[in-house]
Amino acid sequence: MAFIQYLTFDGTALPLPDSYEVQMDDVEADSGGETEAGTVQRDVVRAGVVSIPVTFSVSAKWLKILTEFKQQEKITVEYFDAETLTVKTAEMYVEGYKASLVKDTSLKGLWTVSFTLREF
Repeated sequence: MAFIQYLTFDGTALPLPDSYEVQMDDVEADSGGETEAGTVQRDVVRAGVVSIPVTFSVSAKWLKILTEFKQQEKITVEYFDAETLTVKTAEMYVEGYKASLVKDTSLKGLWTVSFTLREF
């Protein structure tokens, strides 16, 4: 059985994530809001900006690789788009990086790593 490759960072295929979610948000200008008549006026600057909250269970080797990606200003990300069921490419950055030790082993432990990818 073939698995879907959900994420690739700068050509590096990442392991299968524990959780993966594709969110699309609109970026609104400050000029939007509620009018005097009580209606809502949206001034959308960009529609469909992708953010991907993701969680991995990884070895110390992958912990090091993911930490290195976190420190980059920009990553070319190939991600599986749940809306179109295709792989798309976008420039993204890592936000809210968190690494937690799950179990200490002789191989430097099992780690849970979570973060959110945000599209530029």
